[in-house]
This record gives sequence, C-alpha cells and structure tokens, in this order.
Amino acid sequence: MDDIIIDEQDLRNVFGPFDKHLKIIENAFHTSVVERDGLIRIIGDENGRALTQAVLSELMELSKRGNTITEQQVRYSVEMQSENVKDSLLSADDTVICHTTTGKSVKPKTLGQKAYVDAMKKNMIVFGLGPAGTGKTYLAMAMAITAFRNEEVGRIILTRPAIEAGEKLGFLPGDLQSKVDPYLRPLYDALYQIMGADSFARNMERGLIEVAPLAYMRGRTLDNAYIILDEAQNTTPAQMKMFLTRIGFGSKVVVTGDRTQKDLAKDMVSGLDIAIKVLSGIEDIAFCNLTSRDVVRHPLVQRIVKAYETYEEKGAKKKTK
Repeated sequence: MDDIIIDEQDLRNVFGPFDKHLKIIENAFHTSVVERDGLIRIIGDENGRALTQAVLSELMELSKRGNTITEQQVRYSVEMQSENVKDSLLSADDTVICHTTTGKSVKPKTLGQKAYVDAMKKNMIVFGLGPAGTGKTYLAMAMAITAFRNEEVGRIILTRPAIEAGEKLGFLPGDLQSKVDPYLRPLYDALYQIMGADSFARNMERGLIEVAPLAYMRGRTLDNAYIILDEAQNTTPAQMKMFLTRIGFGSKVVVTGDRTQKDLAKDMVSGLDIAIKVLSGIEDIAFCNLTSRDVVRHPLVQRIVKAYETYEEKGAKKKTK
C-alpha cells in the first residue's frame, strides 16, 4: 500500500493531542501507523490497512478544508468506513448553513444531520426526533436564522412547552416572563451564538424574533415565519394540534423532540407520539430520526445515549414476551 504524504499542521490535527485520535484508529482496525518526515506508513493486514488509510485520508481532507478534527469525527469516520459507507464526513462537510458571530461554519457533522438539514430545505414541516446532543434544535435555529437573513421569512418564532421534570412555574421567583425564561434559555443561547446578542436584541425589540412558551401560540395565525417547537415530547395532543393548526402561508415549521425524555405525568399521552402516528405519509411533512450515532457532544455523551438505547430496547423486548 502506498505511503500517505501529510504536512505537519494536518498531522497534528488528524493525529490529535498525544496521538489520541490515531490510537482510536489503530485500535479499531488492529493496525500500526508510523510517520517519518511527513510520510505515513500503515502496518497490518490488508483490510485493516485499507480501512485505516480511508479514515486518515478522509480526516486529512477535512483538515485541509480548515476543520479542527474532533474525537467525535474520528469515531464517526471509523464507524462509517467499517460499514463501507463512503465519504460520510466529507459529504456532510459540504453543506454550510451559516456562520456564527466568530466566523465558525455551522454545518451538519453526520449523515443523519445532513438528511435533517436537507429535509428542512425541502419540506414545509419537519419533525426532528432523537436524543440529546444530536443537534436537532441548533441546526433548526441555524436554518431559521439563514432563512430570516435571506428574507425568505419575515420573522422567527421559537417556542417550547414550559414544563420540566417535577418542577412547577409557581415556585420560581419573578413575573411570568421571569418564570418562563429559564425554560427558553437553550433557545436564547443558540441565537446569541449564531446571530449575536446585539442583533438578537434589535430584532426582538422590533418583534421580528419571538421566544415564547407554547401557551402564547393559542389563537394566532403565524404567516411568513420560521417556527420552531422545541421539546415537543412534552406537549399534550391538544397542544400539538393547536400548534400545527396555527401555521399560515409562507411559513416553515420544525418540531424537535426526544421521545425517551418525556416530563409529562405518567398517565398523559405525548402530543409528539400522536402526531407521528397521525401525520406520517402526508406530503410536505418529513420525519427525521437521529440516533446516538449523530450525537456531536463529548464522546462520553454518545456512549451514555447508546447505553440507554440498548437498555430500553431490552426492556421493550421483555414487555412483548
């Protein structure tokens, strides 16, 4: 197998601190990688060498494009190459949604995220379903801000049900807005990062960006807006129906939720679960299922999510026996 030529900057980026990334690749394919003077030689059996070279080549190309290689990307590339899925990271990297205030590109980092972004481009209503850390809300916010900047919509409306695990609004200090703000904080954080605090404040004052609890949507018709309903697993069927029937002309809607993390009372049915059953198969409505593979937080989060998925699958199998 041919040697791989790599420059010093890409070498440090791809191999990671103290060769951490390289060790992940070597352990995965039972190979040994030797570098001398910018030349990389791979030692191992034929299949292991081929897979190692494929991963290194993919990560090198990402590095050349200006990406800082992360452990999550390394593990994802290893997994995709092991399953013979070609150009997984590179095809996702081609899709730039927008840039943050610091100039960092916002783009999908997995094939699942890319499919989610493509669905938001093509459909009027998209349901983004999956565990924490898969970028459901952040990518939806990036798409909304991009549409707003391009004048495809006149305003952005962000909403979520004001319900959390075992806690009640009445015990929080302050007026109603003060009480609901903590529940909407994740939406504010994403807006600040992508749009900037000053731009966000100006557009809030002009009424072009609205962040509000779901109850505020009742009785309204939302035209020419990009609307995001976050934490939709905590809606009741009536709330979900109310929200979906608010949609007006020229609007786009993204509904995000994690069906495994409901904070509703045990005897209550989730509006998200009902919507999935009722709306499947309707034209211009897409459902995107993200998994532990699409988690882009710390690699430990991915392993935690995967462990819970396995545990819940075993529990479901026991119930059916």
